[in-house]
Amino acid sequence: MATDSDVAELADMFRLLGDTTRLRIVLACLNDPISVGDIAGQLELSPSLVSHHLRLLRAARVVKADRQGKQVFYAAADQHVSGVLAEMLEHIAEPHSDAD
Repeated sequence: MATDSDVAELADMFRLLGDTTRLRIVLACLNDPISVGDIAGQLELSPSLVSHHLRLLRAARVVKADRQGKQVFYAAADQHVSGVLAEMLEHIAEPHSDAD
């Protein structure tokens, strides 16, 4: 059984991912490590806004950073994060009926 502290931390994580911009940023990081500039270009956002959101996501251990020279590349923190998001994407892609 999850503790109250665990439930609170999980709720905070879902709240963090409930923002569409942050969720789009995390989804951009799922397949391959990607730089802030590439995320910004792909999502048509400013690099400073992307950096701000990545800071929050990194603090919550949703993404991880890997510095290569002057650039930083971001990726999903681990298989748990990418797995949950992949499963949820599959779930929403399933046909649904009102009978269930």
